[in-house]
Amino acid sequence: MELTELTIKQVHEGLKNKKFTSVDLTKAYLEKIKKTDKDINAYLSVFEESALADAEEADKKITSGNFGMLCGIPCAIKDSIMVEGQKCTAASKILENYVAPYDATVIKKLKAEGAVILGKTNTDEFTMGSSTENSAFGVTKNPHDKTKVSGGSSGGSAAAVAANMACYTLGSDTGGSIRQPASLCGVVGLCPTYGAVSRYGLIAHASSLDQIGPLAKTVEDAKIVFEAIHGKDKMDATSKDYNFEGSDVELKGLKIGVPKEYFAKGIDKEVEKIIRDAIKKAEDAGAEIVEVSLPSTEFALACYYVIDPSEISANLARFDGIKYGLSVEGKDLLDVYVKSKGHGFGEEVKRRIMIGTYCLSSGYYDAYYKKAQEVRELIRQDFAKAFDPSADGIDLLFCPVSPFPAFKIGEKADNPMAMYLADIYTIPMKLAGLPGISVPAGKIGNLPVGLQIIGNHFQENKILSVASQVENMLQ
Repeated sequence: MELTELTIKQVHEGLKNKKFTSVDLTKAYLEKIKKTDKDINAYLSVFEESALADAEEADKKITSGNFGMLCGIPCAIKDSIMVEGQKCTAASKILENYVAPYDATVIKKLKAEGAVILGKTNTDEFTMGSSTENSAFGVTKNPHDKTKVSGGSSGGSAAAVAANMACYTLGSDTGGSIRQPASLCGVVGLCPTYGAVSRYGLIAHASSLDQIGPLAKTVEDAKIVFEAIHGKDKMDATSKDYNFEGSDVELKGLKIGVPKEYFAKGIDKEVEKIIRDAIKKAEDAGAEIVEVSLPSTEFALACYYVIDPSEISANLARFDGIKYGLSVEGKDLLDVYVKSKGHGFGEEVKRRIMIGTYCLSSGYYDAYYKKAQEVRELIRQDFAKAFDPSADGIDLLFCPVSPFPAFKIGEKADNPMAMYLADIYTIPMKLAGLPGISVPAGKIGNLPVGLQIIGNHFQENKILSVASQVENMLQ
């Protein structure tokens, strides 16, 4: 097995037993990126010099014998998360030359562990999209079939892990942007509970939905990364102080809910078969499978595409061509604003800003934004009822991640509604702030399909523990 194919645990053991050094490992990954990424475009920037320097420092820690699980292990970071002194473009022309002045909290935590950062990965512009086709710097191709998309918006992060160009990566999930590309690329992707991981240093998309999480080769790897990055942060008022318990939870005896609304018309028949087969294996292992109803699911997509653009409209107002980013000269201040945003933002970003501005405008706020927040509460109540222990509720939900496998590049690019449907199974739990994971469940030809496991708030331990057992059953 090549060095770049090893998991975090295998690398840790290899470093501990002096089979190779972090510098050896980092050089292997840098070589892999040079050979492979020209055909995939997972990376927007590679930090060769600083990565090797980080590896040398990690080797010193390792020699001392006092080092953690992530020390010396090469990773990559979605290009919407700040790494001090490096470009952070959010895959947008408006931030093409923007250099991050500070580290995101998750980056500080990884650096404290001794992680080696290889570079920044491609994303849909400002993380808005489901295919990484909205990047201003080219689409990321699926390593399993380069005519297909890698998913989005963390498509670069998922593809980098799938193609062994990083041991693990960080992505962000607003409506499905970790789990959907993980499913399409055949890797593990964890979206934590809203507030479980600090958002400080993540370029804001929709502030009530955004969450940073890991993409990795195995469930165990995702757990190791989550343990390192989770927790309360004084720089993020929405972050929560909770103790992540790493103890095992047995699948046998658990009550697993299967939402009937997630297997309605529109799902690919082969995707449905793979997911139902995975659910049957969980039942054979001793889990109790029950059908549940989440009746407000049918409104989730419409609800999301009012709340999400509204928050985008507010968050992206700061990109005015004055404080930072692209600035285009104009005859007056308004002209500078209009030209800078006009040249800097891509089509999907402009579309969502316009939708959001309309939804928040005088006379329409109550009809759209306020109504969407009321529907969001109904969706949250659906999940709360399903998980309610006092009403003999379920432990976890099993369902698809995406209604279809990776689609052809360009296939949905001209049809926003068709593209938005890619997130129909990942959006509802985001509106409720719940955690979920995508675990590879099978393939259609050479295209991976992911099983989604959703838990109640701050039940990452239960999700990860069960996902690990499911992962073993499906191998």
